[in-house]
Amino acid sequence: MAKELTFKGKNLDEIKKISLDEFMKLVNSRARRSLKRGFNEQKKRLLLKIKKAEEGKLKKPVRTHCRDMIIIPELVGYNIHVHNGKEFIPVQITVEMLGKYLGEFVSNRKKVEH
Repeated sequence: MAKELTFKGKNLDEIKKISLDEFMKLVNSRARRSLKRGFNEQKKRLLLKIKKAEEGKLKKPVRTHCRDMIIIPELVGYNIHVHNGKEFIPVQITVEMLGKYLGEFVSNRKKVEH
């Protein structure tokens, strides 16, 4: 039997239903402070693109330069292309990524080869 993925003791369905204020209580202090300040225009635009993709209005994949976006429950299950400085790298958002930054999953440095 496969183990069900949880975040702080809550499964995916419970996490999708909670509000942003309740989610803030579950994440670490750095993410909580960032969420408490609110979203800037770039982050609001990303959330708007996600909603359009959910409705089926957006045909292209969701692409963003916003590496400092905290992964919130609304983003779970989506494939977001995050910019690494040169190209867009696809990232599949899962439950384990909640509370972390999008930029953590896309490396922006290459190995030096001579």
